[in-house]
Amino acid sequence: MVNVRENIGLMTLSDPAEGGAVEWRISDSAVDYPDAVAAMEAGAPAIAAREAPEPVWLLEPPPLYTSGTSGKAGDLLDPRFPLFSTGRGGQLTYHGPGQRVAYVMLDLKRRRPDVRAFVAALEDWIIRTLAAFNVRGERREDRVGVWVKRPDKGPGFEDKIAAIGVRLRRWVSFHGIAINVEPDLSHFSAIVPCGVADPRYGVTSLVDLGHPVTMADVDVALRRAFEEVFGSTAARVPEPS
Repeated sequence: MVNVRENIGLMTLSDPAEGGAVEWRISDSAVDYPDAVAAMEAGAPAIAAREAPEPVWLLEPPPLYTSGTSGKAGDLLDPRFPLFSTGRGGQLTYHGPGQRVAYVMLDLKRRRPDVRAFVAALEDWIIRTLAAFNVRGERREDRVGVWVKRPDKGPGFEDKIAAIGVRLRRWVSFHGIAINVEPDLSHFSAIVPCGVADPRYGVTSLVDLGHPVTMADVDVALRRAFEEVFGSTAARVPEPS
């Protein structure tokens, strides 16, 4: 079933005031999850007060599991990596090397204070990014994230290639998206990903689908697609050592 969020007007998620480009950050080394959450928590008040730019932060995490506000203890089948409870929406998911995580901190008050429109815009961002590699990502009404059809596995089979989990405080967004570039897909077998237990629905990645892309390739496509949906970006100027 195609998600009705396709009908939501997405381009209104750009900043109508054009108050400045979104700050585009990329971390070259792994970032521990508690440190990433602490950084988002610390930055949100200044973004809400318009005293700091809105950032998009790209990183590649160490292996871990996170449980959202709808998480169920029984969905952790094998605690092989650390598990963190988090305030984002959604259930249990895996993050790790080979996965591009993008933390998106936007002030929806100045864009569009509509959670459904924001999630639809994140989906659109992912779908446009995947299209750069000739991968057709799709929404589903009854399942979160972005999915690709897998007729090679059988009728009705689909795999999840990207996850979405967000949280809002004073209309500033936390957390964001994760696209599977080339993670170890066996690590997903230790959980029920996002609570989806139907054997027809699995997990895939760009490389698993036969697209040998690099993380740098994905970053370029992410930035281009982000600007199409949310507006202009500017690379963060490195801080002096």
